[in-house]
Amino acid sequence: MARAGESVSPGQAASATGTAGRRAALLVGALLVVLLVALWLLPAWVPYFYVFVATRILLMGLFAASFNLIFGYGGMLSFGHAAFFGAGAYTSALALLHFGWPLLAVVVAAMVVSALLAWVIGAFCVRLDEVYFAMLTLAFGMMVYAIIHQWRSLTNGSDGIAGFPLGSLGLGLDLQLADPAVYYRVVLVVVAVAAFVLYRIVRSPFGLLLAAIRQNGERVAFCGVDVRRHRLLAFVVAGLFAGLAGALFAPFNRVANPDMVHWTQSAQPVLMTILGGSAYFLGPFFGAAIFVLLETWITTWTEHWMLFLGVVLAVLVIFFRRGIFGTILDRFARRP
Repeated sequence: MARAGESVSPGQAASATGTAGRRAALLVGALLVVLLVALWLLPAWVPYFYVFVATRILLMGLFAASFNLIFGYGGMLSFGHAAFFGAGAYTSALALLHFGWPLLAVVVAAMVVSALLAWVIGAFCVRLDEVYFAMLTLAFGMMVYAIIHQWRSLTNGSDGIAGFPLGSLGLGLDLQLADPAVYYRVVLVVVAVAAFVLYRIVRSPFGLLLAAIRQNGERVAFCGVDVRRHRLLAFVVAGLFAGLAGALFAPFNRVANPDMVHWTQSAQPVLMTILGGSAYFLGPFFGAAIFVLLETWITTWTEHWMLFLGVVLAVLVIFFRRGIFGTILDRFARRP
């Protein structure tokens, strides 16, 4: 470390920055391994209530991470992301109710439906930028909500779809998915694999190009890149993973209802991402944990939980400008 009055060469500065970055990466990697082991063993340590809470955190974390692909990396603020979450949930519920498919087949079908819906909506939305993009996604989200709410013959309207059986997992695995601990571990494995795939996407040349488009789309277009096509592809991938989260959430919640598609549901991944830190891949998962735990804790002692949750979230966002997870990592990286 240089003393006052001493100059620091660019090589020394780069070396210090690289060392700090490697230290932060090693810390996060070690914590992830410990966290995954602890999460796997969680049902043996805690009552089922906390297993339900942990399952919801995992699914909402995946939902928020799918949103962050287009927001944190693509610079596209969507207020209609719940449309894909709800599409996955309803596809899952309908497939289980009418066909009794294995869960893995149901999940694949839900991802395809959500991706197709994202492709249709995204084809219109990616033509616009900034607030116009946000408003158009909100409009399409409200359309999807209206269709699901009014199409009673298929969706059962405001009552939603319930009473569907939860059969086998598939692949010849004999698992009792009705057991909350078993379903939690299935969700943990699926979310971990999905998170790894998302991470590889954002670290791939496509992810780096998406980040460049967020910073200066006009300059990237001048280089011969089809900006609109890349934005649409990111939108479809985000919708696919949101549908995966919804497909697993419906069997967990034992119901698929229009609330899953409402615009207020779209606000949740926005809050979770900002709360955790959109500039960091794990930020949305961290934000989802904080959000769900705060909501669970506050609702146990007051019916006005939304007021108190809003106050707490506002304070956290004000004092943690880069998100709680991002602020912690930044402070650790700056330590000598």
